[in-house]
Amino acid sequence: MSAVHPSLARLSEQQANDHGEKTAIIFDGQELTFAQVHVRTLRRAAELRASGIRRGDRVAYLGPNHPALIETLLACLRLGAVFIPLNWRLTAGELDFQLAAAGVSRLIVSDEFHNTAQSLTADVPTGTVGWEPIPADGDPNAADGYVPEVPAAEVDGSEPALLLFTSGTTGRPKGAVLTHANILWNAFNLLLNTDLTADDRTLVAAPLFHVAALNQQVMTSFIRGASIIVESKWDIDIVFDLIESHRLTWLFGVTTMLAGLAQSPRWATTDLSSVRFVNSGGAPVPVSLIHDYQARDIMFCQGYGLTETAPGCTFLTAEEAMVRPGSAGRAVPFTEVDVRDASGNPCGPGVRGEIVARGPNVMGAYWNDEAATAAAFSPGGWFHTGDIGYLDEDGFLFIVDRLKDMFISGGENVYPAEIESALFAHPDVNEAAVVATADEKWGEVGHAFVVPAPQTSPTANELRAFLTERLAKYKVPKFFDIVDSLPRTGSGKVHKVSLRRTNALGAHSRTDDSTGGADSAATVPATAPTAPTKDQA
Repeated sequence: MSAVHPSLARLSEQQANDHGEKTAIIFDGQELTFAQVHVRTLRRAAELRASGIRRGDRVAYLGPNHPALIETLLACLRLGAVFIPLNWRLTAGELDFQLAAAGVSRLIVSDEFHNTAQSLTADVPTGTVGWEPIPADGDPNAADGYVPEVPAAEVDGSEPALLLFTSGTTGRPKGAVLTHANILWNAFNLLLNTDLTADDRTLVAAPLFHVAALNQQVMTSFIRGASIIVESKWDIDIVFDLIESHRLTWLFGVTTMLAGLAQSPRWATTDLSSVRFVNSGGAPVPVSLIHDYQARDIMFCQGYGLTETAPGCTFLTAEEAMVRPGSAGRAVPFTEVDVRDASGNPCGPGVRGEIVARGPNVMGAYWNDEAATAAAFSPGGWFHTGDIGYLDEDGFLFIVDRLKDMFISGGENVYPAEIESALFAHPDVNEAAVVATADEKWGEVGHAFVVPAPQTSPTANELRAFLTERLAKYKVPKFFDIVDSLPRTGSGKVHKVSLRRTNALGAHSRTDDSTGGADSAATVPATAPTAPTKDQA
């Protein structure tokens, strides 16, 4: 007889029994207790069931961060349905692709995206648009007392719970299928690596269509009984206000988000004493940013993971960050992480290779894509991440770059993340991204896109001289563009495909190859057009 894995079908019910009148969610000045969240979950489940949703059906949600998104997820878990949080930054065509690929049975749309929904052409059943997730009277307390009976589905934990589409930075996005067990094991891993308690208050301002916000923050906090403050978007001043008014204890953000806080004038004046720790992931973190938070007595905890791993693979505790800044930490308790060479053999300490992972938090397959699934796994159940890194002698992982981002200049491997980290240390640099561009002499050379700090005007010559003191000459980019912003994916990562497209269009200023090259110190004007904004990416 096969083993039965625990599921999350009864999660809202269990938390209502255990935490009752404790605050579960705060949104727009309103507070919902765990008991109220369960009632609202039952209502949403009853509405979905009445519309024909059954175990295994896919339910998509299009809308910004809101308690209704969390309630719809919990309702899907109770019914045994599969929840799909859609990236609302996508175009109608991109959304059509995902809806059709997933075979969505019902689409839930917030008022803000009614027009977008009207323009969709995917074959989604009639009547899916217009279901109102927010009570018309705005009353979060369900004062009429209606509590429908919706039995929890007898779902095995190995069954799908979430279908999350990857960013699609290299082509069509793939749907990562995360099971109930994947979500649970990810939460167990994080809880064992942190001292998160039911008294913590976490800010959820990163988009909930991203696995880090949805699983690391919302699901882990809800399972632990902690309170979740939901914001529809990341706004630096609002974050500082919430830290003071709600005494937030836990923040999550990608490098750009957390750097924005540290660079704000309010950083030095706001009372940050309630903030116990911050988590970051999604991109390498500059050591200088870690030091900024440590200087304010805030534990800076890093992690590494992917959508396909639900997402946590490694974790770096605050204590470890003090002695190993720049590391992504060691493998989380129930997950194995290794580094392999091109032949699939384990790499020794300090030797770079592809990062692989396996464990109960790792997905089993991409949705309806046997070829992609087969390509992603090797014998033994190892998932190939496509990231380059190395392990030190104590098993700490250091991320070097994306395998697809590495380029070869004059026969030497160049890792853009290393250059970006060096650029970030320049006082006049807010953000930086480096991509490869073709070069007749060297094959490929670097092209840096730099967002300057406010009231600064760094030049290409200054940046080049700064890097030349810190990096080998072949690593120093040949081209520099000073831009207003960097294009981003919905999850906040730099959309390097857009930057490479800028290269292909010849938007940057070039010097003659006789004076430039990977090993030269050519002077390149920093006056190229601004890179696309995130809305154009």
